[in-house]
Amino acid sequence: MLTVGSIAAESGLSPKAVRLYEAGGLIDPPERTAAGYRTYTDDVIPVLRFIRQAQALGLSLKEIKDILDLQRRGEQPCGLVTDLLDQHLADIDRRIADLQALRATLRSARAQAGQAAGRGERAVVCRIIEGASAAS
Repeated sequence: MLTVGSIAAESGLSPKAVRLYEAGGLIDPPERTAAGYRTYTDDVIPVLRFIRQAQALGLSLKEIKDILDLQRRGEQPCGLVTDLLDQHLADIDRRIADLQALRATLRSARAQAGQAAGRGERAVVCRIIEGASAAS
């Protein structure tokens, strides 16, 4: 039987993360000693490593739990994983497009501010921000 500290070290996680995953139902509740200490078997270490790797891919704990629940029911979760990764890729693409649009707006605002300053135009506070609404 292993302690929370030993399985945390073995899986590359903190003891707090292990307890969080237990509370969230990602791993099964461990046995307890008479003194109330958690004791785990080696079986939990690959699951904890899977959770850590899934998080590194950007999956949320809820998504990871859904994947693990499918696997525990004897179903193949790879279809769900593919769908989740496709959703994350689409979200990233949207964020990139939004950031590119923001970049264009900022460049335009900066250029207009430089032109306004060159013409000697005055601003209430700052021409860059005051002119930004006209730039977008």
